[in-house]
Amino acid sequence: MEAKTIAMSLASNRSLIIPTSPRSSFVSTSRFSRLPLKRACIGVGGFRGSALTRWNPIVSNRRRLVPVRATNSEGSLGLEKVKEYEEWDSWTAKFSGGANIPFLMLQLPQIILNAQNLLAGNNTALSAVPWLGMLTGLLGNLSLLSYFAKKREKEAAIVQTLGVISTHVVLSQLTMAGAMPLPFFVATSAVVTVGIILNCLFYFGKLSTTLWRLWEDFITVGGLCVLPQVMWSTFVPFVPNSILPGTTAFVIAVVAVFMARTEKLPEEGVKFVQSLSGWTATLMFMWMPVSQMWTNFLSPDNIKGLSPITMLLSMTGNGLMLPRALFIRDLMWFTGSIWATLFYGYGNILCLYMSNCTSKLFFAASTIGLISWIGLALWRDSAAHGHNSPLRSLKELVFGS
Repeated sequence: MEAKTIAMSLASNRSLIIPTSPRSSFVSTSRFSRLPLKRACIGVGGFRGSALTRWNPIVSNRRRLVPVRATNSEGSLGLEKVKEYEEWDSWTAKFSGGANIPFLMLQLPQIILNAQNLLAGNNTALSAVPWLGMLTGLLGNLSLLSYFAKKREKEAAIVQTLGVISTHVVLSQLTMAGAMPLPFFVATSAVVTVGIILNCLFYFGKLSTTLWRLWEDFITVGGLCVLPQVMWSTFVPFVPNSILPGTTAFVIAVVAVFMARTEKLPEEGVKFVQSLSGWTATLMFMWMPVSQMWTNFLSPDNIKGLSPITMLLSMTGNGLMLPRALFIRDLMWFTGSIWATLFYGYGNILCLYMSNCTSKLFFAASTIGLISWIGLALWRDSAAHGHNSPLRSLKELVFGS
């Protein structure tokens, strides 16, 4: 079929002629060409992920743009939509990268305090830091690092890399104080080193597919093994102290991965197994506020030991990643970020306020800031994608279209 063209006007009465696919590939070519979702994933400007979007006047980043005379004002408005889309794409990436600052500040005070105690010979003080919980967080960071490296989300991958490194530093301090068994630290260090190297090689296209699949299988099995064990251990001593949940999950994970690799599962089953590592890592982080709230319920006085600034940093770091997760329509990323923002960060700020451990001004500022930020993210995303309502963006996030 003969290819069509779309004319969009530029300044000085010039416009762009963009070759497009045959008419059957489009819903409409009369006004800003509303494209199918799959067409919209090919990218605009610096677009990095597999975003699902309905608005995208440019249908290919491989074709040459030819300036011609504009025939009407619709093309000018179309270019404005493209610019708005590209600007919000760029801003969401910057916000995601900016999350490094609050997340780094979360671990830095603990690292400095541990160093001071080690230099003073006060090794007992480091026993208050739960190494098993830190190890769980590290494994979650490592799994999400692989997830974002595969999606080519550079800013999010850097956030997870810094999380892995900073947590490993804390674990090394705990090992020096005798609070963490040396064999566990050695094994953890080997996994961290191999994981970071493999992810870097994969991101820059220097790793074979076979090695990457082996790594994915490893983090899938590891995540599925750790998650139920951590969830079970949270409620000890109300439940028996047992390794049965982790052992059972390990067997199931190995069988699932083996069946997926030997093509003994349907296509949907294979996709499900491939997504498990990312989801288990997300669920690990989602479980952290549940564990914290359970601790607060059992020992209400312990909430006084929580720092409002630390909770604010956690809320801010996760909140900064919300616009990017929504923009690229990543349900897993958005679920983990919104959960941590609302229940871990803001949830603990609310608990501190109800326990009179923080001021009314601090609580009010946190509440207004959070609501305003989420509202801004929804409004700008709907505008960038050409929707009339933010609910349309949420619908595409959950259901795909």
